Amino acid sequence: MNRKITRLPAHNYRGRQSYFVTICTNHRVPHLAASTVSQNVRDLLNQCATKCSSDLHAFCLMPDHIHILVGGTRDTCDLLEFIRVFKQRAAYEFRQTSGQPLWETGFYDHVLRPHDKIDDVASYIWWNPVRKNLCKYPSDYQFSGSQTIDWIRKSSAVPLWFAPWKRKEPT
Repeated sequence: MNRKITRLPAHNYRGRQSYFVTICTNHRVPHLAASTVSQNVRDLLNQCATKCSSDLHAFCLMPDHIHILVGGTRDTCDLLEFIRVFKQRAAYEFRQTSGQPLWETGFYDHVLRPHDKIDDVASYIWWNPVRKNLCKYPSDYQFSGSQTIDWIRKSSAVPLWFAPWKRKEPT
């Protein structure tokens, strides 16, 4: 399903900022359940992060979506450009072999606030396959990882952070 995503002004996506991003597959078809597809997407994600001077603090490729925690390492970093390049490259390679679209048009993002700790958000991402009963422990899931954090050790901590749309308001 392609939904209209409201974006912040472009300047909010530039610089040394960290973001929690979710990208869904087209119509939530579980294309990423195929390990060859997931391996290729994971490799492209790492390549694009390096090319765009961004750190992948955490990532998790689920069957029908991916979560990433990405941070710009330079004042010139541009999250929108990073996501555009990544989605375009992954979609092109996927279409060459399958003839199908890979991604929904948009993506969801959350700009991390000063009180959002990188390790807590990363843990939330790594626990996603456990919450979805794909594995018992985050370290058992082969399509999670990090470029900056010893994720196998850090993923043992139960998440203290929850995505803004998952938080319950006090009654």
